Amino acid sequence: MNNLFGRLLTRQELGDDFEHLPANTVTFPGMTLTNKCAICNRCGTSSLLQTVKLEISAYFCPECLQLGRVRSDELLYHLPQQNFSPQDTLLWNGQLTPYQAEVSRALITAIDQKSQILVHAVTGAGKTEMIYAAVSKIISSGGTVGIATPRTDVARELHTRLSRDFSIPISLLHAESEPYFPTPLVISTTHQLLRFRHAFDLLIIDEVDAFPFADNDALYFAAEQSRKMTSTLIYLTATSTDKLDKLVKRGQLEKVSLSRRFHDNPLVVPKVIFSGSEKLIYRHIKKQRETGFPLLIFAPVITFGKLFSERLCRLFPDERIGFVASTSEDRVDEIERFRQGQLTILISTTILERGVTFPKVDVFVVHSEHRLFTKSSLIQIAGRAGRSPERPTGLVYFFHTGLTRDMTRAISEIRQMNRLGGFT
Repeated sequence: MNNLFGRLLTRQELGDDFEHLPANTVTFPGMTLTNKCAICNRCGTSSLLQTVKLEISAYFCPECLQLGRVRSDELLYHLPQQNFSPQDTLLWNGQLTPYQAEVSRALITAIDQKSQILVHAVTGAGKTEMIYAAVSKIISSGGTVGIATPRTDVARELHTRLSRDFSIPISLLHAESEPYFPTPLVISTTHQLLRFRHAFDLLIIDEVDAFPFADNDALYFAAEQSRKMTSTLIYLTATSTDKLDKLVKRGQLEKVSLSRRFHDNPLVVPKVIFSGSEKLIYRHIKKQRETGFPLLIFAPVITFGKLFSERLCRLFPDERIGFVASTSEDRVDEIERFRQGQLTILISTTILERGVTFPKVDVFVVHSEHRLFTKSSLIQIAGRAGRSPERPTGLVYFFHTGLTRDMTRAISEIRQMNRLGGFT
């Protein structure tokens, strides 16, 4: 039963545990019906009755269907969260920079005030280390911390880092993960928040601007429902969203900014290169390979990425080349091979645009004019370069067949962040 506390589950998810639910279990209808709409009580989505009618006299929610069907004629079950034993779990003994320490103190203040705060920090600023004191404070008081991110690969990366820097088992939740187990620290994809209710004393949303969380009403609803009534919410981002910016302007959300990377070097400014022919790209790849630094290449879509990878394997037989996308079954292994230097070139779709660190890497974007390469995406992609103190510089090339507004705005914002960070 310990696995159920703080959770919001359907009858099907409870399985055999349904027969042993304690007396304090809270139940309520899966959906609330009005004259015209059915409102899901798990994700908050409102649907027109005629669009979600089942063959029987009941309705279902299509928005969160991938987590198991919620129906109007069935109940949702919630077991109130229980406190954990207070623990001193922080192992990390690194030193924050003065700029990072200032942000860390602001997060502690937000916890004391049970408020919401947005941390807008450039890529490579060290956002993860800045949350450690806040996470430790909650766990040391017996509370529960949730860290959620829209991307599975980012969740895995965070789990690896925090498992190294904290002395407790950490539950990792995503579509392919092991089942949940009770722990004061949970790392998950943002969709998994739909399975929690009033569970977290501190909820941290990392990469809040990423798809599918960005401006997604259902996932914002999940974030609000998953944390306790009196709790702290921290948003982390390198590229804010219109929704969050409006909350800041209205005074409903505090904002702290950090415009310097942890190693006190500027962001790498991308160079745009017109490439009417792929031969030009190959020449730049050949020149880059002479440096010996790893090369991360972003492709807009899976089909092109696969074909481009195959062409590079033929043109550069001496290089060890990999390809990863959301459909790659071995992408965790491929990413680790690239990190360890067993691959020299890695082609990726936008799944690796954020939340992952590869030391000393150069970054090329092919067809950067593609609609999937938004301003936010391009800023994050450029931020993969220059993250290592051993090589705080690097190459970032946007290969294109026509400049887009997203490309120019991304470069302009990177330069602006450098200026705010004190770099000319």
